[in-house]
Amino acid sequence: SDLQHQFYVTNFGAQSESFDVLSIDIIWLSEFAASGWLAPLDQFANKEFELKFFKGAIRGCSYGDILYAVPWFIDAGLLYYRKDLLDKHGFDPPQTFDQLVEHCQTIIEKEKKEKLYGFVWQGMQYEGLVCNFLEYIWGSGGIILDQENRVQINSSQNQKALTFMYELIHKHKITPEAVATYSEEESRHVFGNGESVFLRNWPYVWSLVESEDSPLRGKVGIAPMPRFQGGESAATLGGWQLGINNYSENKKGAWKLVEYMTSYPVQKILALGLSRNPTLVSLYDDPDINRQAPFMKDLLSVFKRARPRPVTPFYPDISLIIQREVSGVLADLKSPREALDIMEEEIQKILKKSM
Repeated sequence: SDLQHQFYVTNFGAQSESFDVLSIDIIWLSEFAASGWLAPLDQFANKEFELKFFKGAIRGCSYGDILYAVPWFIDAGLLYYRKDLLDKHGFDPPQTFDQLVEHCQTIIEKEKKEKLYGFVWQGMQYEGLVCNFLEYIWGSGGIILDQENRVQINSSQNQKALTFMYELIHKHKITPEAVATYSEEESRHVFGNGESVFLRNWPYVWSLVESEDSPLRGKVGIAPMPRFQGGESAATLGGWQLGINNYSENKKGAWKLVEYMTSYPVQKILALGLSRNPTLVSLYDDPDINRQAPFMKDLLSVFKRARPRPVTPFYPDISLIIQREVSGVLADLKSPREALDIMEEEIQKILKKSM
């Protein structure tokens, strides 16, 4: 991914016409669009075309209310849970974070296992930590930037969310301190080994926990991320999109390729053959997909809640600040209040430099 990003930056810097269509990570779009590297697609796509796709995915493909790419396949954070343990103890999947804590504490106490955590996620200092942090703040009603790109990170909602992340480890003790070293795979291994009741991760985990040699085969369910009281469940959007090189001499031909590659028949082939999650909402009702991958139906409610990370060309710098400060809170090196004060100050500096 980093090499691909560097390839694009180098070629765009030289105004290269050597490729017409490019696949774009969701977090690159605003950088590429703001730099004038992507062709605006409003000349090809109308609102009727956009409405076929998940709303959050279209938002992630837009910059300044103009569409610059088309969603190709989608990812979003979700909650995995031990269906067998929740059924055994009479619980439904938690809708709120308070319920999640209660479920964890009850199950851990009653199971009396030497090594059973409540909830594992990605707490290492990297981009994945920001994806987790966003799901907590959105679930509390908070945001990073408003629609005018004003900094809104230092809010009571975000303090509540960050405090809860800290308390999962240091107060409720349902998340191990080692979560500060976990990326996707470390957290998956803990859950996959039967050592946690809940896991926050991405859709790829499903095929692994349901594989023939998995000790959890048939024992796992998926659900949208919980929310705080009064908030809404939300998932951090991931995935890849197709855009058109603004230096291309054949934009009409490029659009035909983009339109074809994101069409119903092609996305269906990618879903059935490569387990790519479609970006077209209608494919989640496709009988062939539901027959081969019935869990896709459960992913529909997750993807409908998916939201893009802050759509700004300065997102990479903002992300590094959030990673560092949230990591400091999880390690008990600073309070949530101190971390949010620093985040607000440093993000404002970045945005002021751009004005």
